[in-house]
Amino acid sequence: MHYRDLLPEVLAIADAASEKVFNIYLTDFKVDYKADNSPVTVADLASHQIIVDGLRRISRDIPILSEEAASEPWSTRQHWHRFWLVDPVDGTKEFTSRSGEFTVNIALIEDGEPVLGVVTAPALKEAFWGAKGEGAWKRDRTGHIHRIRVAVPRDSKRVVASKSHLNPETRQFIDTLGEHQLVQAGSSLKFCRIAEGHADIYPRLGPTCEWDTGAAHAILLAAGGKVDTLDGKPLRYGKEDVLNPHFVASSK
Repeated sequence: MHYRDLLPEVLAIADAASEKVFNIYLTDFKVDYKADNSPVTVADLASHQIIVDGLRRISRDIPILSEEAASEPWSTRQHWHRFWLVDPVDGTKEFTSRSGEFTVNIALIEDGEPVLGVVTAPALKEAFWGAKGEGAWKRDRTGHIHRIRVAVPRDSKRVVASKSHLNPETRQFIDTLGEHQLVQAGSSLKFCRIAEGHADIYPRLGPTCEWDTGAAHAILLAAGGKVDTLDGKPLRYGKEDVLNPHFVASSK
């Protein structure tokens, strides 16, 4: 499978989903809540359908795990050596608060590793994509496309943190870094800010699911960065429990 051939098709799918999400964002949409009390809107469901239909059109043999259809049992998923991992709208809280920092996320996972990812930010008019062995790119709000790469190491770390989830454990970790600057970002954009060289490290000592991180993780890897668990091992995907362990994303 040639990732470079897949990237334009996956980006087109993400762009179509983003357009739909943004059009809903501009309306007086209703917010519902799932059983775990997390918010969901018609934008999540519409984006999910566009992405699933698009991925099935270009790759009928690759299964799909989406936040909005995460019902496949482990007895089935444990045999998936390659699968699409989708978060139709990451940062629904940012979506409902109209901060603009929400994203559409599509990743390809192979043997536990995120090897291709596309992240679009509908309200910011930005898009990021990358693949193993191919590098990473950004399309800015003017439509200009340029290659991105993590920044070179620096003495004062630029720490990117969640606007919604800056908990005491994360603050304590940040304090151990010494001199630093805090860069605020929402959703999977935290990974992307490191990938484009605008931040250096993102500690996440709180709950996330695989679909929250897969696409942006792939982009960060393609841009020269890494995402490790607190014991120094690469963050992996396709586990029985879709919850991620605590991790640190960085420019290395």
